[in-house]
Amino acid sequence: MFWLILAHLIALLCIVAIVGLVMLYYFSSPPNLNRFDSEKYFLSRIGGERLRFPSIEDKPTIDLSIIVPSYNEEKRLPIMMDETLQYLEERQTIDKKFSYEVIVVDDGSSDKTSEVALTYTEKYSSNKVRVLTLQENRGKGGAVRLGMFSARGDLLLFADADGASKFSDLERLETEMEKINSQDNNLAVVCGSRAHLEEESIAERSLFRTVLMHGFHMLVWLLCVRGVKDTQCGFKLFTRPAAHLLFSNLHVERWAFDVDMLHIAQKLKLPVSEVGVTWTEIDGSKMTPVWSWLEMGKDLILIRLRYMLCIWTITDKVKTE
Repeated sequence: MFWLILAHLIALLCIVAIVGLVMLYYFSSPPNLNRFDSEKYFLSRIGGERLRFPSIEDKPTIDLSIIVPSYNEEKRLPIMMDETLQYLEERQTIDKKFSYEVIVVDDGSSDKTSEVALTYTEKYSSNKVRVLTLQENRGKGGAVRLGMFSARGDLLLFADADGASKFSDLERLETEMEKINSQDNNLAVVCGSRAHLEEESIAERSLFRTVLMHGFHMLVWLLCVRGVKDTQCGFKLFTRPAAHLLFSNLHVERWAFDVDMLHIAQKLKLPVSEVGVTWTEIDGSKMTPVWSWLEMGKDLILIRLRYMLCIWTITDKVKTE
C-alpha cells in the first residue's frame, strides 16, 4: 500500500511539474520587438511633418538622450519636464558643445499625455524634445525599451515622469560613469538609488510603502540581483552599447523590468554601480500598493524559474528591431 501511494504521489508531482513547465513556456514568450508603423515617427511640431526616429544601431549624434516613460501623465509631466529642460538648457548655455534630447514615450495613454509633451516640442524644437506615442500599452519596461531604441545619445538615461528624482543629480551618475566605464567595450550602467538617502534620512516615503519596498528588496536579493540596494529607482544611466545589449535581451515589460535588466547585466558581467540621488514621493503613482507589489513578487519568481530552466536565454549578441 505504501509503495502504491508513493507511486501515485510521484506521478502527481510529475504531472504538476509538466503542467508548470508548459505554463512557464506558454507565458514566457519574449516581448515583441516589432513596432507599429506610427511608432517609428515623431512630429516636427504640433500638426507638423512626420519624421522618422533613428535607431540605436546608428552611431550617436548627441551627448545625452533622456527617455521618459509616461502613462496618463498629463498632470505630472509638466513639472518634470520644466525642471529637466531648465537644467539642460542652463547646462547647454555653459557648455556650448553639450547636446541633448528628451524622448517622452506615451505608453498608450487615455489622457492628453502626448498633447502635453508636444507643447514642449513646439517650444524647444523636435531636435530637443520628441514624442513617441505607442499605439497600445506595453508597460513601463516596454516603453523604456522602445524609447532607448529611438535615441541618438552617446549616454542614455531613463527618468520617471513624476519628477520624484532631482534631475540635476544626473551629474552624480555621470561622475560615477566616468569612474567605472574604463573598459574598451564601453559597457556600463549607473543606477540612481534611494537606499543611500534612506540611510541619511533624506528620502520621504510612507511607512506602508517602506515595508513593502523592503520585502520586495529581500526577494530581489534572494532570487535575481545582488549588490544593488535599490533596483527600482527610475533614474538609470547607460552607455549606448549597454542600452542596446540589455534592452535587446529584456523579457519583462512591466513593473519588474528593472530587475530583469539588472539580472541580465550581472549575467553578462557588465559594470553596474549605484549612486544616491535626491528623491521625494509624489502623489499620483500608477502602482496599486498591495496588488502591484504582489504582481512584482510573482514576476521575480517567474524570472528566476525561466532563466534557471533556460526558457529564457541571454546573449551577448544584440538583436535588431
